[in-house]
Amino acid sequence: MFWVTNELQVNFTCFFKNHSVAAKSGGCFPGEALVILESGSQKPVSDLRPGERVLVSSGSDGSGELVFSEVLTFLDRDPKTRKLFYTLQTEAGAQLSLTAAHLIFVSKENCSEGTVPARNALRTVYASNAQPGQCVLVSEGKAGQKHREGRLSRISRVTVKEMKGVFAPLTQQGTVVVDGVVVSCYAVVDQHSLAHWAFAPLRLIHSWTRTTGGHSDGIHWYSQLLHWLGRKLLDSGRLHPLGVAQDNR
Repeated sequence: MFWVTNELQVNFTCFFKNHSVAAKSGGCFPGEALVILESGSQKPVSDLRPGERVLVSSGSDGSGELVFSEVLTFLDRDPKTRKLFYTLQTEAGAQLSLTAAHLIFVSKENCSEGTVPARNALRTVYASNAQPGQCVLVSEGKAGQKHREGRLSRISRVTVKEMKGVFAPLTQQGTVVVDGVVVSCYAVVDQHSLAHWAFAPLRLIHSWTRTTGGHSDGIHWYSQLLHWLGRKLLDSGRLHPLGVAQDNR
């Protein structure tokens, strides 16, 4: 049986008012979320550093071979703040937590558990729009077997809870495997391919200089620039509701 719960009994009117900060920071994972390093070990995203290589999807839509790619920078990094996260649980046993405006790959059509998605069968939705019955891509099966490419697993439950830390690593591919689920590195705008295109200059800067400019904790300067441009140039319907109401930061 599929079901949705809200562990905090969230008042969503207050949520949008008090968490408009999430818009500028876009989408993030909590500090305890795990990524897979090239050594095969797992590391909390709070301990991850630019230059380390993590498991990602090689496909532009989240599909394709799972490979290792360098973390270029963090689009947001704040180990102390607390935010509300949507936690998606799948039939394969994966459990992923991410903020409302973060993009996740789901199957466009009805999906079969454990299968490889057909070409062009995936789209991105905001975490806040993910629903039980939709399928996401996972890197492991129920018995813990490792997949060479993401396989479909149906969302069985969605909960909302407060967690500590916000971390948004950016890889060369624009994808990353977090807690066993293939997700986009991007948020706020409704299309992964558009967001990946918009971040091309930052990837180019990194390829030339091996850096993305000075950045410590907080929102990356390039993310702030894109959020400002997006609000000026894009129709509000292309942005997550949290991506429009940013003025309270």
